[in-house]
Amino acid sequence: MALLEITVAPLGTGDTSVSKYVAACHKLLELEEGIKYQLTPMSTVIEGDIDRLFEVAKKLHNVPFQEGAMRVSTSMKIDDRRDKESTIHGKILSVKSKL
Repeated sequence: MALLEITVAPLGTGDTSVSKYVAACHKLLELEEGIKYQLTPMSTVIEGDIDRLFEVAKKLHNVPFQEGAMRVSTSMKIDDRRDKESTIHGKILSVKSKL
């Protein structure tokens, strides 16, 4: 299972708020099968098969265009671990166990 951290940012919208775009992205995520996701204050983390994550990332990148944005900047960070299973929940538990 891979993890993908994604930030999709519309540019040049004339508004400093992006929450409506984030909400639209999360509405899309609710409909996607085979993935888990978690909203964070600065991004969204998605868990699933690596090929599936790239498909979903492309859909998320297009959401602001569908909402009227004319330019979108998307940043992604991938954690694809092959030595053992990695999950969003597992990574959080690992850190909490060391606190």
